[in-house]
Amino acid sequence: MSLIVIADLQGRHGSVSKDTVAGGYGSRFRGDSVTTRFAKNIRRAFLNLPSIHTGYLAAIFANAGHKVVVTRDDKPIRGDLALVLTSLVDYRHECEWALAARARGMQIGFFGTTATHLPELFVDAGHFVICGEPEATAIGLAKGEQWLGVVKSPAIDDLDSLPFPRWDLAKTRRFGYASQNGKRLTRAFPMLTSRSCPEHCTYCPHRITAGFRERTVESVIAEMAEICRQYANPHIKIRDPLFTLNRDRCFEISEQIQTRKLQLTFECETRMDDLDEKLVRAMHAAGLTEISFGVESPDPLVLKKVGRRYIPHEHMRNIVNLCWDLGIVTTAFYIIGFLQETEERIEETISFACDLDTTYANFKILTPYPGTPQFKQLKPLIFENDWEKFDGYTLTFNHPHLTPRRARLMLGMAYSRYIARPSQLFNWLGLHNYSHHPWLQRADAWSWRKQEYFDRPWLSQRKVTV
Repeated sequence: MSLIVIADLQGRHGSVSKDTVAGGYGSRFRGDSVTTRFAKNIRRAFLNLPSIHTGYLAAIFANAGHKVVVTRDDKPIRGDLALVLTSLVDYRHECEWALAARARGMQIGFFGTTATHLPELFVDAGHFVICGEPEATAIGLAKGEQWLGVVKSPAIDDLDSLPFPRWDLAKTRRFGYASQNGKRLTRAFPMLTSRSCPEHCTYCPHRITAGFRERTVESVIAEMAEICRQYANPHIKIRDPLFTLNRDRCFEISEQIQTRKLQLTFECETRMDDLDEKLVRAMHAAGLTEISFGVESPDPLVLKKVGRRYIPHEHMRNIVNLCWDLGIVTTAFYIIGFLQETEERIEETISFACDLDTTYANFKILTPYPGTPQFKQLKPLIFENDWEKFDGYTLTFNHPHLTPRRARLMLGMAYSRYIARPSQLFNWLGLHNYSHHPWLQRADAWSWRKQEYFDRPWLSQRKVTV
């Protein structure tokens, strides 16, 4: 028996997310204004989830008879083997931790998307780097295999053959995640019911490590039942990029949750054109409390350039309104900084986000991630050589209409215009029925004009910088 340490380190500087965020490259959100600092602090305090691959690796080693310790802090820890979850935005910190552990005599390995596509960042800090999904190599390590250098880890096609993640070993926080209405904290668990993505968006890193595979309904329900057996009324965050891709499968999962009387709530991410009223109501009856989806840009020509299918705006509005009626939280994702976008077009995206009126919105700056088709396309324009700046909130390439400073200002504008609407306060208080009252709409317009007044110093420079 060996002592296995799995390091899922707490990121430094800002709100850092790793694992399945940005396809595993991770993100770092810093606050540059009152509203963005508010958003950063909310995320740090109320959106704490364990990394899903640490749960899988903990299960593999524990099932093989090893003692497993999952750590998130920088305190010195001893063991025989340490596997370090990597990210792009915090890789220096991860290398520092690994070098210190190596000096204490531990074998060090790295895993994750960043280790897979940029192994050169880690080879000097450890003994081996796992390229690919880590479970196949972990199974070998648990049996006593030893590796040096870059290790190719093939994807496991039969996802049902993997053990369920061991969250008892990862020590999830009892009150580390905000519930769907923000009125209480709960214990939450990530889950993957499928891996990779069959779409062909050129900017997205979710599909670059392995091909798309699904777990069976029986496996998904069995894992949910196991979580419910260990923890009362858990909340499950399904991390699939497209959970509702297989419509019949979603109906069956929802039906089985009710048939088995599983006392849980869950949220998912998907495309809005994979949703309709019947499916949304079926998932809601099974415990669905939140849906996240990508809008990216309201401009169909911009979407076409990056290989993303256009979704009619009216359909999105209908689904969002249905979710308001059912009490389902909606979060829309937007990207600013596509090559075709000017500052004026970005303002149109912000206006669209306010008009769509989802519960929350997440704005990011276009980031060319290594391994994506977009990285190859934009490589001649990339000026940034610090990989930690590829964080989803920093402009890293020469944009025809934006400078890094202007992009950050536009990002701040997006959050301030969205969050500071008086109607948004009513939404957060659960008073959405009043948020479209004519008086409140006039208050929203006044808020926009007021913020425009405060932004006037840098907006007046627009013609000079574009």
